[in-house]
Amino acid sequence: QVQLVESGGGLVQAGDSLRLSCAVSGRSFNSYVMGWFRQAPGKEREFVAAITWSGGSPDYADSVKGRFTISRDIAKNTVYLQMNSLKPEDTADYYCAARFFRYGDYRIASSYNYWGQGTQVTVSS
Repeated sequence: QVQLVESGGGLVQAGDSLRLSCAVSGRSFNSYVMGWFRQAPGKEREFVAAITWSGGSPDYADSVKGRFTISRDIAKNTVYLQMNSLKPEDTADYYCAARFFRYGDYRIASSYNYWGQGTQVTVSS
């Protein structure tokens, strides 16, 4: 029903910026929550940010609040994660995810049923 493809990851230095993109396709996702999650080696997948497709209720994990911005471009069918002031602890594989907006806590990874393949972000000190 929904397909997601991430891009934009790479190797950067602490303090640099990256913008991740998530190309979205499907018959209908107007009532979906779009989320970004990340997973570092040996750690659980953790919530980063989320927004409804309509653009309402953007929310962020405390660890990225004030540095990251989630947004979407309806015309381009794309969700973005603008990442500023990157830190080494931001190093992880980043995943775009989607689910119906009335389906529980959007901060819980297991509540999402559509996932992209991931894009790697490495931040050196």
